[in-house]
Amino acid sequence: MQRRTFLAGSLGALSAGALPAGSAAASGGTDETFLTLLTTRNEAQIPLVLDSYRNTADSVRTNARKARRLVSGYVWERSARHHDGALIEPLEFLVERLATLQHDDGTYDIGNLHSPPDSAFAVQDLCLIWALLDADDQAATEPSRVALGRIIRKAGPALAAGGVHTPNHRWEVSAALARVNHLFPDRRYVARIDDWLDEGIDATPDGIYSERSATYASEVTNPSLLTIAWLRHKPELIPFVRRNLAATLFLLEPNGEVDTIASRRQDQTRVRDSWWYLTQFRELALHDQDGRFATVAKEIERSGAGELGDFLAEVLERPDLAARLPAAAPAPADFVHEFPAQQLARIRRGSRTATLFGGTDFHDIPVIASGLSTNPTFFKFRTGAAILDSVRLSPQFFSTGHFRSDGLHRSGDRSFRLADEVKVPYHLPLTKRYRRSDGAYALTGEGRFYASMDFPHRPKQYRTLRTAVTVTEAGAGFDLTFDLSGSEVPFAIELCFRPGGTLTGVEQLDAAGNYQLVDGTGAYTVGADRIEFGPGNGSARVTMDPGERYTQLNGSLTPDGLRVYLTGRSPARYTLHLRAS
Repeated sequence: MQRRTFLAGSLGALSAGALPAGSAAASGGTDETFLTLLTTRNEAQIPLVLDSYRNTADSVRTNARKARRLVSGYVWERSARHHDGALIEPLEFLVERLATLQHDDGTYDIGNLHSPPDSAFAVQDLCLIWALLDADDQAATEPSRVALGRIIRKAGPALAAGGVHTPNHRWEVSAALARVNHLFPDRRYVARIDDWLDEGIDATPDGIYSERSATYASEVTNPSLLTIAWLRHKPELIPFVRRNLAATLFLLEPNGEVDTIASRRQDQTRVRDSWWYLTQFRELALHDQDGRFATVAKEIERSGAGELGDFLAEVLERPDLAARLPAAAPAPADFVHEFPAQQLARIRRGSRTATLFGGTDFHDIPVIASGLSTNPTFFKFRTGAAILDSVRLSPQFFSTGHFRSDGLHRSGDRSFRLADEVKVPYHLPLTKRYRRSDGAYALTGEGRFYASMDFPHRPKQYRTLRTAVTVTEAGAGFDLTFDLSGSEVPFAIELCFRPGGTLTGVEQLDAAGNYQLVDGTGAYTVGADRIEFGPGNGSARVTMDPGERYTQLNGSLTPDGLRVYLTGRSPARYTLHLRAS
């Protein structure tokens, strides 16, 4: 069957409330609530596009996505914008701009110059747009289809010959090539897809990809692998997505966020919402008849968060995604779940959740850089709307910065242990073998700084600080017991609560959101939800020291929110009680 005939038939069947004959999900019928949601959300997007499509500051990816939103409404028979002539000129403008911005080599500049992977993100949208317009086959869109075809044909060889930067780029480029090849077949595209796939999918036994990022799993890797599996007939890719979604069940927060503390990418200190996973959970719920995945998909739909209208194009392309979901089954809501590959544990008791993290890359690669997990947050806790986004510890020990645990270990049925030992050297005179009369010693690093001192060959004396934090589940919360020994240093514990609530029992230090719990118990309240914390540990003022790696570059590790400090001096043993009430 010709591609146009098949897709046009699928669109017609879907509009009539049925799924394409012979499809795997046809017998289950169409999820009309889901289709209506996507339709109305896309209809709401279109006026925003019409108001802004001439914005010359928009990136290539933004232009492509705006065009996709217009085309979704234009070709969809149930849309109020179906075959609306007012969409033609804006679409032609966007397509012409995309043609103008494309380099002679087929790539685009999108942050990076002449970038195959960044171009691939736009090319995926353009292929989807072309296929929908081709199936719709309206004379009014013929000029746009011709121009899009030229852009896609020009981009294909560049993607097949070019390189990438990050792990997820391999799958994005491969998915784009699968789409280009589906429209305009070329053996070079298939060969490059196979080259990338032959490297193996970068997934751990935990089900988490090597970048450990919910952002790139949901926006890039999972949808790309599913696209390749569909267009290149590679069902062996589906289990990677299945395992990632199964792992994500234990990272979901009750409000629809996804925990990102272990990420190696930009989202390690950001809030991530689960709506990006919608069609992935739907597809695997239908494929596996998994009621847990169906429950998450429906929760995303009910929440209404995010740009859900963007999924209409996917469903028009693959109507099976609009099938009725299997019977719902409870998603995990009472558990202790460990992720050994990233030294992470998640605990959930209904509306209460906690995250423990000891898997920073800092101990193996002691630098601060993109692509590394360096977040010093080691504990998070929430109950309902009251959210403690981070607990951090900063000893003032030779500007070595925050405590970062070297691993996470079970210490009991309801407890975990985080620990690290930091050793800082004093350097002694070189032995005679390495002394130079000209004093010209190698410029070397000793962990915190560099100097012409030939540090590797010097005998050393060390000062040591040992830190351990034992986290024990206790009633409606947790006890965090801090043990610091080996050196006498001041330290500060930082509790950062999400903005939006009220603090009581604490002393305000300034107008910048800094507080201190001197004695007794403090509380953070949002509506009916409340986290109590304490006891206070004295009035000494101790600043959070991010370490010389940050201060040398005027960097900062101050988290956004309401920050409460508890301070002390080692050697010390102090237990912080956190309770939901």
